[in-house]
Amino acid sequence: MEKRFIYADNAATTAVSEEVLESMLPYFREDYGNASSIYKLGRDAQKAVETAREKVANAIGADPREIFFTSCGSESDNWAIKGTADLMAGKGKKHIITSVFEHHAVLHTTEYLEKHGFEVTYIPVSDKGLIDPQDIKNAIREDTALVTIMYANNEIGTIQPIDEIAAICREKGVLFHTDAVQAVGHVNIDVHKQGIDMLSLSGHKIHAQKGIGALYVRKGINLPNLIHGGGQERGKRAGTENVPAIVGLGTAIEIATRDIDAKNAVITPLRNKLIDGILKLPYTRLNGDRDKRLPGNLNISIEGIEGESLLLMLDMNGICASSGSACTSGSLDPSHVLLSIGLKHEVAHGSMRLSIEENITDEDVDYILEVVPKVVERLRSMSPVWEKMMKGEKYE
Repeated sequence: MEKRFIYADNAATTAVSEEVLESMLPYFREDYGNASSIYKLGRDAQKAVETAREKVANAIGADPREIFFTSCGSESDNWAIKGTADLMAGKGKKHIITSVFEHHAVLHTTEYLEKHGFEVTYIPVSDKGLIDPQDIKNAIREDTALVTIMYANNEIGTIQPIDEIAAICREKGVLFHTDAVQAVGHVNIDVHKQGIDMLSLSGHKIHAQKGIGALYVRKGINLPNLIHGGGQERGKRAGTENVPAIVGLGTAIEIATRDIDAKNAVITPLRNKLIDGILKLPYTRLNGDRDKRLPGNLNISIEGIEGESLLLMLDMNGICASSGSACTSGSLDPSHVLLSIGLKHEVAHGSMRLSIEENITDEDVDYILEVVPKVVERLRSMSPVWEKMMKGEKYE
């Protein structure tokens, strides 16, 4: 078997594309001006920033003045949630609603707010990884300041009923934020039509560089300043603009949202081929809804093995995969996402996430389906858990 190299962890990060890099390079060298300077070099940099802002806005159906550049999705989440909490606390609204399987950028932020006098309701998810909008409606109170629900889960890829949740929030007069870091470029988003008040996104998930993101804030929502200092980002986020990264994000999101449906028509059949092939192994299960999921995401639990060992052996065979969120991959604890959909600890430990894009080939898929069963067989042959399972004994 010829060893290949297949990158199948695009949910963790993506390579900067050639087109994105080419758009950035002039702003490192020739057009290196400070976007706040009044001479031509600075004005050119400012023009590039505003052009990128328009591209981001157009990609999600927003107005350019509703887009604020940040350093990443986590910063955008923090600003949206903490800023809204600060804004609404003065009105006596200190209740926040989120879900149990959000990204830690949201969960750790709400935990922080709980320590500072806020009450948080954590909505459960189904065994398919989906939120019931009725649960959101039932949880909203007179003192609810914000509902924050991710657009698509970063581990199991399930796409949430965002339109329904947004409509409920609008009906109840509650602000709605969504972490769309995994969704942008993979699903069609129109924040105005969908009634979304705030949305977070990140560049490195769509072939821009790491360290650049954006927050959409609907016109009329006056979030407090994130960083105090100069007048950048209309006075909301001080600090000299990272012009090359902003330009790169503009290029990346324009490309990523150019023809999402056509792109997904290529990726989805290959994803399904991977799912069907891996599920032929005994004692495996697909995590998350089969259809209401990102086109390139599959997350499968394989009993009788440890996910970390699986990843290391796949890496030895040239396949890059994940056992959960890249932000917590160093943790020995099972994924909170997998536990939230009802998996037992020992099953959650044996999970594998593959996240593919349209550049993957049929040959790449065949190679993965050739390698995974061999690796699983080897790991199970060494596993005391698997041995006890085969004997019908309970593993302690």
